[in-house]
Amino acid sequence: MNDSLHLTLEEVHALAFEALAANGFSAAQARAIADTVTAAERDLCTSHGLFRIAFYVNALNNPDVDPTAVPVVSELAPAVVHVDGRFGFAPLALEMGAAPLVEKARAQGIAALCLNNIYHIAALWPELERVAEQGLAAFAFTAALPYMAPAGGTRPLYGTNPMAFAWPRKDHPPLVFDQASSVTARGEIQIHLRDGKPIPVGWAIGPDGEPTTDPETALKGAQLPFGGHKGAAIALMVELLAGALVGDLFSYEAAAKDTGTGAPLGGEFLIAIDPGRCVRDGDREKQLAHAEQLLQKIGEQEGTRLPSDRRYAARKRTPTEGIRIPRTLHQTLVAYTRES
Repeated sequence: MNDSLHLTLEEVHALAFEALAANGFSAAQARAIADTVTAAERDLCTSHGLFRIAFYVNALNNPDVDPTAVPVVSELAPAVVHVDGRFGFAPLALEMGAAPLVEKARAQGIAALCLNNIYHIAALWPELERVAEQGLAAFAFTAALPYMAPAGGTRPLYGTNPMAFAWPRKDHPPLVFDQASSVTARGEIQIHLRDGKPIPVGWAIGPDGEPTTDPETALKGAQLPFGGHKGAAIALMVELLAGALVGDLFSYEAAAKDTGTGAPLGGEFLIAIDPGRCVRDGDREKQLAHAEQLLQKIGEQEGTRLPSDRRYAARKRTPTEGIRIPRTLHQTLVAYTRES
């Protein structure tokens, strides 16, 4: 495997942190991003792992980006937390908003976290897993740059607009799913381009509106919503929740502020729910046990698995086995660590 390189998770984190710090990121911003990137590599979610460091570094070509930003946390209402990311990156802002979100959800039964002025390049599951580990159910929504056409359209308007959901479990890690509104995440197309592989039919159309299997043509055209109008409707919902609702940008508005870095500026919206506050008897243990019955029924059918099972299986292996990354990616990241 001369074209790949083995790294421990500790080496992944150190490489990510050093690459960011060498390019002017504050220790807090670099550490939060490195934590998120390392979690993705640990769970073998490579499209959100070290592959993303180049996106963070390239984002600095936008003069509005602040790699040393210190997010500001405030209260908008008894059950609403606000974080102004100050034009830094999402991981640190989300980390700072997590504890007050959990506190308010426990106090009120349900609470929201509204984030503004963040550059978002990561997946959504890390922030929801953090909340669900505290015994709460949670949702997250964020938009992007206009990559995806609305159902029946041929021009990009929506972002890939992911939404995520988490459910707490007793004696198990939380159930978490994180999915784009498009057929696939943009990072998957970018990895296909990097590796010289065609994409499946149905992922995207070219600038001419015709289906394409060429990743370069797809990136110049428009991605497609999953399930046609169903995925497009979810993308629309995400635009409204992460844009208008929290007072931030729609995907097409984010494009007007983009300088070609590919790092979308916008908002994120999270909801956290205390399950025990949603039933009269407050019997949270009974709720979780009831949920486990459904999850067990799913697993009884051959060929099924729960969302996040694959990530958790990888998480058991990689702390001892480590991970492998393309040698060219490692060379790029090492070069970043030498910049100043």
